[in-house]
Parts: sequence; C-alpha cells; structure tokens
Amino acid sequence: MAGMELEVAPMRSLDDFLVGSARFQIPNLRDLDRWSNRMVQNLLYYQTNYMLTAMLIFLVIGMLHPHKFLCGMAALAVMLAIFYYITNKKAMASQFKRDHPLLSVTLILSGGYFIVYMLGSVMVFMFGICLPLLAVLVHASLRLRNIKNKLTNKVEAIGLKKTPMGFFLDQLGMESDKFLL
Repeated sequence: MAGMELEVAPMRSLDDFLVGSARFQIPNLRDLDRWSNRMVQNLLYYQTNYMLTAMLIFLVIGMLHPHKFLCGMAALAVMLAIFYYITNKKAMASQFKRDHPLLSVTLILSGGYFIVYMLGSVMVFMFGICLPLLAVLVHASLRLRNIKNKLTNKVEAIGLKKTPMGFFLDQLGMESDKFLL
C-alpha cells in the first residue's frame, strides 16, 4: 500500500442511487455471505453518495435541535474527557478519594445528575450519529447491484485504485476481494 494514494469515488447519479434504474430487494437473510457481499460492494460503489447523505442527515438533525445537539455533543465530550483522565490517572484518583471522601461523593452525585439532566441532549446527538449510519446500512442492504457496480468494484479489488471506503473496510478486515462473487 506504500505509495498508493486514495482516490475519491465519483458521485453516482440520483437515478442510479435512488430512483429510476435503482432496484431494491429485501436480502435473503439465510444467505449471510451474499448479503454481506451486497452490502460491501454497495458501500464501495456508492461511498460518496453515502458520505453526502450521512452529512446531510447529521446537519438536518443538528439544525432541527441545535441547542440540544450542541449540548449533547459537549456533554459526551466532557464525559469522555473525564473518563480518559480518570483511567490514565488511577493513582491520583484513588488518592483523591481517600483524602477527600465527601468531595468525591459530591462529585460523583453531581456527575450522575449532569448525565441524567443532559440525557435528552445526548440522545439527540446520538440520534444524529445513528440515523445516518442506519440509512446507509439499509440502502446498502436493499440496493441490488448492477453491471457498472460490479465492474467498478472489481477494479478496486485488483488494486488499480484505492478509495476511502475500500481503505476503511480493509482496516476492519473486510477486504473487498473476499466478497467478490
């Protein structure tokens, strides 16, 4: 992979992606290999469309509830920062608990209250992340592949070009050449 640059996949037409020539079918849930093949190949072929769709859904949810969205994002960032700090400074945290037991209990209860208070905002933010992922996975599962899709994916599988989604799937251990049927 040294020296090979990532190439952004072209945007597929709306006619190919959703309407007109697009064909959809519920996958055979008994044949997981074919279903996963369809999903991986569609993720590779429509990756630019999926990225744009995910960003659009994420932005729409953010604009519908901007205050809750930003508060949820901030609450998660604070919780992750505190978690990271405590897990990396275990000795200091234990010493603090021993030296200041009342303050420790107060901080724990305050943190719990903060989480419960911000739960609605956190859920809006998480919905903003999960809905685009769900939309992409549903489309990739239901969209039947066409000849152009199959040819494009073969070109990437033999290594003539490498796209961001192909790199991402490789990192997850789902190399596209394993799924070529």
